[in-house]
Amino acid sequence: MCGLTGLFHPLDPAIPDRGTLTRMTDLLRHRGPDGEGFHTEPHLGLGHRRLAIVDLAGGAQPMATPDGKVVISFNGEIYNHAELRTALQALGHVFRTRSDTESILLGWRAWGLGVLDRLDGMFAFALWDRDRGELLLARDRLGEKPLHYARTPGGGFAFASELAPLLALPGVARGMNHAALEDFLALGYVPDPHSMHIGIQRLPPAHALLLRRGAAEPAALYRYWQPPTRAAAAPSDAAGEMTRRLDAAVRARLMADVPLGSFLSGGLDSGAVTALAAQAHKGIASFTIGFEGAEDESAIAAMVAERYGTEHRTQSATADYLAAARGQAAIFGEPFGDHSAVPTLAVCTLARKHVTVALSGDGGDEVFAGYRRYRFHKLSEGVRRMLPAGVRRQVIGRLAAAYPVMARAPRWLRARNTLTELSLDSALGYYRTVCKLHHEKRRGLYAAGVRTTLDGYDPSDRFTGLMAECDPEDSLLQAQYADLHTYLPGDILTKLDRTSMAVSLEVRPPLLAHPMVEWGMALPAHLKLQGGVGKQILRQAMAPMLPNEVLSGPKRGFAQGIAGQFRERAEVVRARLGGEAMLDSGLFDAVALHRLVDEHESGRADHAQPIWQLLVLEGFLRGASEPAEAEMAQA
Repeated sequence: MCGLTGLFHPLDPAIPDRGTLTRMTDLLRHRGPDGEGFHTEPHLGLGHRRLAIVDLAGGAQPMATPDGKVVISFNGEIYNHAELRTALQALGHVFRTRSDTESILLGWRAWGLGVLDRLDGMFAFALWDRDRGELLLARDRLGEKPLHYARTPGGGFAFASELAPLLALPGVARGMNHAALEDFLALGYVPDPHSMHIGIQRLPPAHALLLRRGAAEPAALYRYWQPPTRAAAAPSDAAGEMTRRLDAAVRARLMADVPLGSFLSGGLDSGAVTALAAQAHKGIASFTIGFEGAEDESAIAAMVAERYGTEHRTQSATADYLAAARGQAAIFGEPFGDHSAVPTLAVCTLARKHVTVALSGDGGDEVFAGYRRYRFHKLSEGVRRMLPAGVRRQVIGRLAAAYPVMARAPRWLRARNTLTELSLDSALGYYRTVCKLHHEKRRGLYAAGVRTTLDGYDPSDRFTGLMAECDPEDSLLQAQYADLHTYLPGDILTKLDRTSMAVSLEVRPPLLAHPMVEWGMALPAHLKLQGGVGKQILRQAMAPMLPNEVLSGPKRGFAQGIAGQFRERAEVVRARLGGEAMLDSGLFDAVALHRLVDEHESGRADHAQPIWQLLVLEGFLRGASEPAEAEMAQA
């Protein structure tokens, strides 16, 4: 795992400034503490920070072919590089290292853009071919590894693994992207291809951007892979196939020349990964974090660890979410609204004391339908299909409007939410289940000028478009497909990458091996969700291997509730949301923010999630003002 940076000017043959490239790359030191490297030539500069995992001595980057005409700066792991090596050697290519990076370099020479279809792994890279005059920026299929880019003055491009190196460049457009702000408050993250910064974009998962020497605009942005949009026939031995596929994915992700471990939360996904990893790699370490005031799952995790003989380490901790909110922008480069990033950082910090690589159970909920919202969406869709659209919109919609708000009640008692979702069409109904702060409440928080700029923009349009790409008769697959393009890369994998790399830890999620995703997403609905319980096929496959407490228990993770902290410390929350950073931004209505905190403190509503998002945003705005203040002080 590493960090990459680059400067490319297709119209200017000058060699990019080495000092600028060095400063950009230094900002990624946490991603690669084991070394740095640079390559510069006319039009192009590449930088790299290395976290050494495979071929510790020979895998330095940027890496070039012997003639120096093809150069790559790479972040990630290619798990099938041994197979690629064999195929390339049969074509006459000669390898000089054991590094997986070299398989991409020589694969480009052999197969061109077709190399992307052959890669099994997590990756983001920049590859320059001098003879062709082409620069290829590419990102893995699911979005495990990030890649950002920006336009620079005079028609240039800059790119980096994180936002900070691009924000440090003079000439990159500054300012708040209001559409991204709207997405963030609606969803809790900024979906690709946008960032919160008006001048910076993210390369979407499964996409490649081709830039050419002499061309001011990109030659192509194309999507080279997509998950299934229709279910396939049920396999004859689905549980056996599930076990074989997951075991292969786990074994591939044990490729390393450094110590390995596994996260173990007490849930099904991490339990399955840890069990298979322990069978394949004796003495593997496992890590569990417990938090005061949260459900203690360490005993269940310890059962799995004892059964498989892992070197298990558990740590209890406390989480101050008010303090953590101001630190999120430093980790993510923009506001990030999933508060489970705090415990995820804690477990990464614990793991990094003992290992350099850790396996995780991320992805199981998306691929095998583990979220409760999938069950609710499937049930809602059954009701929708029994009622004419006019009845749903008119009769049920009016009932929803008349029903009292019960924001703190259990979901099954919140009939207003249920009725509202039923009154909507399928995609809008599903969007409402994932939305953190609904349209009316969200727009009510903004200052009048921001509301005006957002007229005509609706975050739900993204979900409508994605779900329309799927089989209209498979409502479960539609919801999974939408999540695979939004929530998974925007929230789950962003959280995993930034929190792990903040402490120089590489994390690998076997359940997101792309052959596993293709197979799992295409399973018939009953093998994923049955009787209101998700991940059926994974439960069946793991039944001989995991305790019943894991197989039949509720979804578990490392997160804990935040509502109580925000009520107990409402004055601090109020002071921050009514403070200088928020008010000087001109984005929000001060009275509306005050009312939100009052409603939460009094118990009339549970606004913990939007309050967390606003606190994170306050930390971002506060930090964004500091460079400008420093420049003014020096002037």
